[in-house]
Parts: sequence; structure tokens; C-alpha cells
Amino acid sequence: MDLRDVATTSEYGVVGVRDVDFTLDRFAPAADLAHLVERHWLVSWELPGDRTASVTLLGHPCINVVLDGGTLSVAGIGTGRFTYVYRGVGWVFGTKFRPGAFQPFLASSVAGLTDSGMLAEQLWGPPAVALAASMTGPAEELITQVEDFLRARLPEPDPQVELVGRIVADLLHDRTITRVDDVVSRFGIPPRRLQRLFSRYVGVSPKWVLRRYRLHEAAARLAEEHDKPWAEVAAELGYFDQSHFIRDFTAAIGMTPVAYARACRRQEAAVST
Repeated sequence: MDLRDVATTSEYGVVGVRDVDFTLDRFAPAADLAHLVERHWLVSWELPGDRTASVTLLGHPCINVVLDGGTLSVAGIGTGRFTYVYRGVGWVFGTKFRPGAFQPFLASSVAGLTDSGMLAEQLWGPPAVALAASMTGPAEELITQVEDFLRARLPEPDPQVELVGRIVADLLHDRTITRVDDVVSRFGIPPRRLQRLFSRYVGVSPKWVLRRYRLHEAAARLAEEHDKPWAEVAAELGYFDQSHFIRDFTAAIGMTPVAYARACRRQEAAVST
């Protein structure tokens, strides 16, 4: 499997009906970085007057390098919901690494970044500050600057990164994987080693990744197909225990599947904080 040609993270994550007040653009990385970088992204908005808006996200099992308000930071995985409030005119640019692929840059366990983060300067020193100060212009220029910066700091190849990527790709795409035991059997990795591998390289457990990807898709389907029975959606995603699905969905979104679908149908704020 050539991971450069395979998505290892979901296309979903925005909770509820997409807010018309912002634009999300995604960009593929250069071919020589595609084994490490999933994509670049740019969120932009232009609100009239003093009006504010917000977007709530259910995060991915990925590390992002983010430029927001002139500050460059390394954002770890957020295990809960995250609401970003924006106003006026602005934008945020990010580079989303494949699950596990940022660890060689950090050279230590990424678990320390989970539900946290760090200034890019703490990792890369003054050059990160200079990069942030220089990042202006259209998305193509931002991407070129970030990719040149990463190329100058590429770590040595790590076979564990590819292994994690193959596992995560299967968690994302293969509906027959419903339990971590399925991963253990398929890849021949003892459960404890698998847990340690994911803790060090991804920052969350394989069970968390599997559950998050299924919930991403469930939320997207309920938002887009309002009248589709939630039990049918759950079954299609490998949830054969309906009470388990309701519990997972409600814990992640803050609303039951029925309430969420109803809020999306009415274009209400489909999230409970």
C-alpha cells in the first residue's frame, strides 16, 4: 500500500450543517511530502459589522501546524468538541499531518500534545517565528512556505510511521473492522504493543480512532440525510448495538442522534456545549 494515494483521515468533522459564514478549502500536499502530510487547509470568513459566528468541530487523530492571528502553533489531538468563534474578516491556515506522521519531527511521544499543544517556536526555535511573520498572500504561497520549511527539517524515515498509517487507513475505510481485536488479528500485533504504538505515534488509542471515524461519518450522514433512520446509519457503520451507538454519539456530540438530526433539519445549532 502506497499511503501517498490513500486517505488516512476523514473528510468530516464539522458538527451540524456547514455554516455559510465561512469557507473551508483543502489542498493536497506536494508528492514528496504526501507520506507525512494529509492535506493543507484554509478557513476564511468575512462577517459584516461586529457580528460573530462560530463553528464546532469533532477533531481528527492528527497533529496540525496552524497559523492563526500571526501565531504558528502545533495543535495536538482534541478528544472533545472544539468551538472556534470568529468575527470580522480573517483566516486560519493549517497543515494536517497523517496520524502518526508528526512524531518523528517531535522525536518524543505525541501523547503529551493530546488536548494540548505548543508554540512552533518551542519545537523549531526562531525560524518558526520568522516563518509565521512571512506567511502572507494566497494559499499557494502559504503552502510553498510551509512545505519548504518542513523539507529543511525532514526526519529520518521511520517504518513505524508507515505501519501506523496502514492501520489507520484500514480503520477509516474497512467496515469489517469493528473492534481493536480485528486490528490485532489482521496485523499480528499484540494488544499491548498496539496500544503503546498508538500512544507514542498518534496520541490516542486505536479504539478512539475507530470510534471517532465512525462518529464523523454518522454525524455527516444525519446532517445530510435528515430523514434516514439513525439505527440504519448506525448499522451501516458497524454499530450492531444501538445503545452503544447512542451512548457514543451523545458523548461526542452532546445530543442524541434523534435530536441532532432534528436540529440539522431545522438548521439550528446542532451542538450542546
